[in-house]
Amino acid sequence: MAYDLPFEKPLADLEARIAKLKRKGERLKADERAQLQQAEQELQQLTQEIYGKLSAWQTVMVARHKDRPHAIDYLNLICDAFFELHGDRRAADNPTIVGGPANFGGRTVMFIGQEKGRGLKDQRLRHAGQTHPEGHRKAYRLMQQAEKFHFPIVYLIDTPGASIALEDEERGQATSVAENLYLMASLKVPTISVIIGEGGSGGALALGIADRVLMQAYSYYTVASPESAATIMWRDAKYAPEAAEAMQITARQVKTHGLIDDIIAEPAGGAHKDHQAAALLLKEKLLVHLQALCQLSLDELLVQRYSKLRSVGRFAEPGIAS
Repeated sequence: MAYDLPFEKPLADLEARIAKLKRKGERLKADERAQLQQAEQELQQLTQEIYGKLSAWQTVMVARHKDRPHAIDYLNLICDAFFELHGDRRAADNPTIVGGPANFGGRTVMFIGQEKGRGLKDQRLRHAGQTHPEGHRKAYRLMQQAEKFHFPIVYLIDTPGASIALEDEERGQATSVAENLYLMASLKVPTISVIIGEGGSGGALALGIADRVLMQAYSYYTVASPESAATIMWRDAKYAPEAAEAMQITARQVKTHGLIDDIIAEPAGGAHKDHQAAALLLKEKLLVHLQALCQLSLDELLVQRYSKLRSVGRFAEPGIAS
């Protein structure tokens, strides 16, 4: 996959040199073979350097990369015998939410994810990851089923935000999100949320109340998109990079504020460079946290979840030191 993001220009130049040398195949001379080996080492080292100090806005660009693995990609790579369930049993099926039971790590786990789609037709079908009320209600139904059959739940979050169309509001968008929050806070099974790309606004929060909240290294989690925040604060979306930095939305920054529990590493150059490697890293972390949660009694699980939710955020009253 090409290095096609603006800050990857040095990597793209190196990759072009490597490709030019490789095209010679067996006609490579000894000194050219040495150049090829050196260029490949430089590419690996420079990739690590650049991705080791990405700005918040650069992280947003990586999280939105067109080749980044989506929920369905991960379900196919980390699960055995995934069985997709459809419909909210009230009105319709929203393809933005993909969910159902799967064999994962030797146990049955209910997976619920937000899917953006690939290609124009699929993206339109799935509304580019912006969930309709029917999608939230489908997730609600799957959570209830998981609780009934004592399945742990894993949420895969990847959305710029819930759909804000007028017809969604007419069908109870805000209520559908609130009902999910209420249910997730009291579920009697272990739950894990993972932000695998974009974690935007109420759409992310609708699957984000869990015993463990994880983020992939080059994902982001925010109350509003950087463009929206820039438009609100400075009346111009061109200030999105500054807004992203001010809001502190990267995995490292969010973890510093105690809003997530762990960061999942990604392959060099981001998950879009190697889906298999990214899936393996995700699976390893999920198994570790799932094993720890499944060892807790129900009382311990609920007490820990309550304490976790009560400790989120920091505030100070006027005249009182925080």
